Amino acid sequence: MRRVNVVAAILLATGTVITPVSNAAPAAVTETVYVESTIDSDADGKLDRIAADVMRPDTAEKVPIVMEASPYYGLGAEMVSNVPRGFKRWYDEYFVPRGYAVVEMEMQGTSRSSGCPTTGGPEDTASVRAVVDWLNGRAKAFYADGRPAVASWSTGNVGMLGVSYNGTLPNAAAAAAIPGVKTIVPIAAISSWYEYSRDQGIAYRGAHSKDYPTYLANYVVSAAQKARCKPVMDRLAREDGDESYDYTSFWKARDYRPTASKVSASVFVVHGQSDWNVKPSQFGRWWQSLADRGVARKIWLHRGGHLDPISFRQAEWQRVMGLWMDHWLKGVDNGIMREPQADVQKPDGSWEQHAAWPQPGVADTKLYFGPAAGGFAGSLTSVPGAGTQRLGDNANLSESAMMANPELTDSRRLVYVTAPLKQAARLSGEVRVTARVSSNRPSTPLTALLVDYGPSTQAVLTDRSPIQLSTETCTRTDLRDRTGCARPPDVSVQAVTATMLTRGSIDAKNRQSLESSVPLPTNGSADVSWRLHARDALIPAGHRIGIVIVTNHSGYVATDTGAAGISLDVSLGASSVVLPIVGGVVIT
Repeated sequence: MRRVNVVAAILLATGTVITPVSNAAPAAVTETVYVESTIDSDADGKLDRIAADVMRPDTAEKVPIVMEASPYYGLGAEMVSNVPRGFKRWYDEYFVPRGYAVVEMEMQGTSRSSGCPTTGGPEDTASVRAVVDWLNGRAKAFYADGRPAVASWSTGNVGMLGVSYNGTLPNAAAAAAIPGVKTIVPIAAISSWYEYSRDQGIAYRGAHSKDYPTYLANYVVSAAQKARCKPVMDRLAREDGDESYDYTSFWKARDYRPTASKVSASVFVVHGQSDWNVKPSQFGRWWQSLADRGVARKIWLHRGGHLDPISFRQAEWQRVMGLWMDHWLKGVDNGIMREPQADVQKPDGSWEQHAAWPQPGVADTKLYFGPAAGGFAGSLTSVPGAGTQRLGDNANLSESAMMANPELTDSRRLVYVTAPLKQAARLSGEVRVTARVSSNRPSTPLTALLVDYGPSTQAVLTDRSPIQLSTETCTRTDLRDRTGCARPPDVSVQAVTATMLTRGSIDAKNRQSLESSVPLPTNGSADVSWRLHARDALIPAGHRIGIVIVTNHSGYVATDTGAAGISLDVSLGASSVVLPIVGGVVIT
């Protein structure tokens, strides 16, 4: 310890400190470096410099890197430029004693990094690339006093992980095929910024409906860069396409799925099936893109919302993360890739494992909208029915009111239900809805809810905000005392007769393409097809499967003022839902 303290005193002024990781762990080197990128995102004539804190074992051996990239590190903190900011998550306590370096890098324009944030733009990815390049000897870095910083201790093998935006940056890095990124662990992460802000041609409610990229960039930009970045913020507001909500070039540049073919890193996806912040399509469609290309992957689907698994499955999460990083960064054949691919949490909180996700044996089951039958306002059967039903504006119905009383006819919603299931049906994947409609408005928002009708108990877990997930401390003491990020979410359980399993919306004018609008004919009919968010759920025998259709779902998407006074007819025999059911069970 005396040697450690002497070295620390000598190096304090240059930003390099040697400290013990814990009383029992070997000494670790901590330092702050500023990596020169290839971009000048604030147009000040200088290449952006990306700040990164490093903690690594004090050893002559080269070590791989576990890296968390974030725009959130500087929020609410007093920044000191020449010493490490401090490692508040569990990664350093866990990984450094196991022979890893932990790197926390600050996205461009945030905290101590120069430049401007662009909310998922190419500049975000470039800031990650700079640090990975430095770790592989391809980029320059400097200490605060101007001395060169060389990562001679690095093997160049990088595993990226994080929650929310911190998990989105790994997706961006993998999709850009940054050499050296060997694995990513995106938790509650975005794979398409368009779908974070919009659902198939219509904005989500609240802040997403107006200049959301500008709002988020302004939220994370450092105080030192705020004035310099105003032109960038103004450009984001001009180019975000709020006038139409179409999928424009602005959003294509912020969509990582089209370049999934470039992904060579392995991917471990973690997502909550009740995450309506970073919604389930973000994992479902990214996962499918990776599966189509044979990417090595693993998935955890939990029952909660916007959460980090360290807060509810700590021991198993750390066990799996240790094996995962050892395998992909150190080349250890430890059997992790022979474990089941998917862990799915059940409503009661327990877990089950499956060989794949969606679960093996999934087949499409097509059910048609039908007329009133069996005492219900509409039916859902395997045989096409006939007739039409009229739907008007939902007049700001709550979602629970939309699902309630399926036996009653209500022009503010249409509901179609199956007969009681003779056996349990396992839903696993993405639901698709098609409605043939005749509308009196060329712009017609439609939302579909997939509902499990039957007595049940529903667990509601408290979410964490993105900033809470990124800044809550998670030290060894926190883990021991189950505080900070290891605090379990609060759970409340309530009795229900209808459970919303998943939902999805579309503006019918985007039925042919998200890239351009085609108004609905007001003197004829058109088929409108859209996707709901991915879901894995067991619907018990005796329950009924239901589809609820509404127009303006103001609790979910922004109200389309151009659709005021809407009235449309739904053709039953030509309207249907396709359910991914294990075994392809036909429901009559």
